[in-house]
Amino acid sequence: MTSRPAVFVRIEDEDGVFGWGEIFANWPAAGAEHRARLLLEDVADLVLGKPFSHRVSLFWELEKATHIRALQCGEWGPFNHVIAGLDIAFHDLLARKAGVPLRIMLNPDAPDKVPTYASGIHINNAEATIAKCRDQGFQAFKVKVGFDLTSEIGRIHEVYAELQGGERLFADANQAWDANEAIEFLNGVSDIDLGWLEEPIPADSTLDDWRKVASSSNTPIAGGENIARVQPFTDAIQSSVFGVVQPDIAKWGGFTGCLSVIQTIKKHNLLYCPHFLGGGIGLTASAHLLAAVGGDGQLEVDVNPNSLRELVGASVQQRDRGQMSMGNEPGLGIVDIPEELSRFLTLSRELAF
Repeated sequence: MTSRPAVFVRIEDEDGVFGWGEIFANWPAAGAEHRARLLLEDVADLVLGKPFSHRVSLFWELEKATHIRALQCGEWGPFNHVIAGLDIAFHDLLARKAGVPLRIMLNPDAPDKVPTYASGIHINNAEATIAKCRDQGFQAFKVKVGFDLTSEIGRIHEVYAELQGGERLFADANQAWDANEAIEFLNGVSDIDLGWLEEPIPADSTLDDWRKVASSSNTPIAGGENIARVQPFTDAIQSSVFGVVQPDIAKWGGFTGCLSVIQTIKKHNLLYCPHFLGGGIGLTASAHLLAAVGGDGQLEVDVNPNSLRELVGASVQQRDRGQMSMGNEPGLGIVDIPEELSRFLTLSRELAF
């Protein structure tokens, strides 16, 4: 990746109350402008000037209203991303209107901090990156593997040996292997306490392959960022494959869809850890969602340089021993996009009813 794109969306109601959301645009880089134009030209007419009776209404109504549009062009993903971003913004607006932090609107007892782990760490320079992350307060780290299977088994052992007391290590293969390769990796790291292995095989692999991989090791299997809609999530959760389930709030579901899935995750006593690799609005929304639902999950924080994340939202709050503080401002606590980010702007449009 040579860039870190993001699409930020702001909605406003007739009383002038506004809300911010983020639409998934992490990959491909050119997808950011595509999703923005999809919002403006194909979805905005379903939102502007429309009344919504409940905080979940916008999401479910848009899922239904865009079904044929997405089916016609086969672009389920981009439509899912746009709807998720709008749902985030709608929740932010409603919480701001109520004068409470978004997490408190969802759960009055939600804490103001959530635990985090450092993500986006390439296995080839993991020790140096982890040392820097440790200085920032992180105590858990996720390394990217899937580039060279044979050498990575050895490298994982080297990285694990450098961990300090209480620190944890996870690995993410980003769908790089087939089932046999994934099993080879798991067998090779069976002597260390790897917190989880994420997406070792393609997300659309057969259930037989997923079960074959999961049953080969005691290491928990993680996944979910590339699953969309309630029934596929339910099938995955009930498959007995995953120990960790990772819906991405900006990729599908927003608050509405993810909350419905998280109920099923918890019912099956699995670990919910939000997936996220984008800008500061989506990261902040993920933190509020995690705080609202509770549990032992940790917030994923990409540690690669990204001004779209570093200058926006809860990510700029002080971290202490791997905790992210969200503050007590209404909604997500985001009022404006910092002027410093204007030099990165490639597309900006405004529509009114």
